[in-house]
Amino acid sequence: MKIYSVGGSVRDELLARPVADRDYVVVGATPDEMLAQGFRPVGRDFPVFLHPKTGEEYALARTERKSGRGYHGFTFHAAPEVTLEEDLRRRDLTINAMARDADGRLVDPYGGAADLAAGILRHVSAAFAEDPLRVLRTARFAARFGFSVAGETEALMRDIAAEGELSTLTPERLWQELSRALMESQPSRFFAVLRRCGALEQIFPEVDALFGVPQPIRYHPEFDTGVHLMQALDFSAHAADPLPVRYAVLAHDLGKAATAPSEWPRHIGHEALGVRLAERFSVRLRAPVECRDLARVTARYHSVVHRAHELRPATVLDLLLASDALRRPERLDGLLRACAADALSRPGRSDESSYAPSTRLRDALEIVRRVDAGAIAAAHPGVAELPQRIRAARIEALRDWRRQEDIDASHHRT
Repeated sequence: MKIYSVGGSVRDELLARPVADRDYVVVGATPDEMLAQGFRPVGRDFPVFLHPKTGEEYALARTERKSGRGYHGFTFHAAPEVTLEEDLRRRDLTINAMARDADGRLVDPYGGAADLAAGILRHVSAAFAEDPLRVLRTARFAARFGFSVAGETEALMRDIAAEGELSTLTPERLWQELSRALMESQPSRFFAVLRRCGALEQIFPEVDALFGVPQPIRYHPEFDTGVHLMQALDFSAHAADPLPVRYAVLAHDLGKAATAPSEWPRHIGHEALGVRLAERFSVRLRAPVECRDLARVTARYHSVVHRAHELRPATVLDLLLASDALRRPERLDGLLRACAADALSRPGRSDESSYAPSTRLRDALEIVRRVDAGAIAAAHPGVAELPQRIRAARIEALRDWRRQEDIDASHHRT
């Protein structure tokens, strides 16, 4: 029995990146031998065991054979005679097909270290084309490491897309890969790789449709809606925004793809269209509720947020209520962070630029919170129009705040 650490841990060590967890391959062993040493079995499709002390995963060396469509269509063979090289050959990319033995020696039969040094994502064998999920994984690694995809690997990815294999991916797997890609350091590379191989239009057609759609150059020097979206995503990643914010950025402008070309580059009413498309997008991907809700409110109100200083008090209150800011201030914070990525990622804006609407709307929320709804209710018990009275009091508080700002500004000028 020989044990090797394999895959991501070996890759990340060579890149001097933190290693989150380790996987091991066991060569020359049987399931009974693993059980005799106290390992606990957990694998359903093939023998995987948990170490009795560390809880780390140890898998018996195995080969695989395509037996159907999609990423589930495989049969596996694990036996003592399966070699380490045979096990590594079934992996997706050369940078993930390296191992270290118990003495720390690198085992690299497919040139993974050289590709790692060159910044290239290259498939290990033609078996890459048998698993459509590898198209998304490769794109995700491009977003993580900033690597380029080898020409022959991109050709295989293009073939997978053309053959319709991507349609076998379940919403859960699509969401898993998308959510991981959004949390990488440069999410735009994920979408760029998918778009080049023809996968984006198949699995995320709402996003693909934005490329080539023009916008008013006065507000968008980058002009192309798809290009703008990619800049906003990378800005959000640079700002270390959480997943719901990054997802809201992804979905905020989907409505622009529904604008009639005769109306370009204007997109009047794209917010309302965007709400429906963002909701449909979220439902299809089975996105978590937090992501779905923030995407919907961002699609609807991002243009309103940008004009926070021009809004009437009633409109400010409606925005705060629509984002559920009184009960969930973190929802407003997510909306403002998504809107900041939309606004500050445009050419000519600095990453360090302050987003004035954030301060404005957070201050407005504090003004509204100071209105004592309980006191109003106590003063008017049983009154049917109590909600209207509370609303009127909140609007009046916002008006007073605005008047005081005007007075202060006048004094400052004089």
